[in-house]
Amino acid sequence: MLNPKMAVSLICSKTQHRVSSVLNRDAKQFGKKYMFDSNEETCWNSDQGDSQWVLLEFPQSVRMTEVKVQFQGGFSGRTCRLQGCLQENDFAQITDFYPEDDNSLQSFPIQEAPPVHKIKIVFENSADFFGRIIIYSLDILGERMQ
Repeated sequence: MLNPKMAVSLICSKTQHRVSSVLNRDAKQFGKKYMFDSNEETCWNSDQGDSQWVLLEFPQSVRMTEVKVQFQGGFSGRTCRLQGCLQENDFAQITDFYPEDDNSLQSFPIQEAPPVHKIKIVFENSADFFGRIIIYSLDILGERMQ
């Protein structure tokens, strides 16, 4: 079991990130980078459609202990699937989590996650009728593997 005090943010300048879509393809205003800029005025806003996703590729293998996410109320994921893989392997299911539909920073502990190089958070559905997701802040906590 990991010591919770050792958990650090695994997202760094070398972490690559991709998203399923951006509202009206307007990355300048709603791009993926805004999930990680620590500015509560900016956000990633997906376009409409079910199964929006965020993909993170870390510069080294990591072991996740927690997902922290802040949605805009009315645009949160309802059923979220966390998947992971090492290097070029296929994604495997790690866990599901079920956020509240509000503006608070929410935390989801990940029990006994395997080491991964990439993670994908799939928002299978949204509180929004059109399937849009809005995220102000996303962080993955855990430890970097040697």
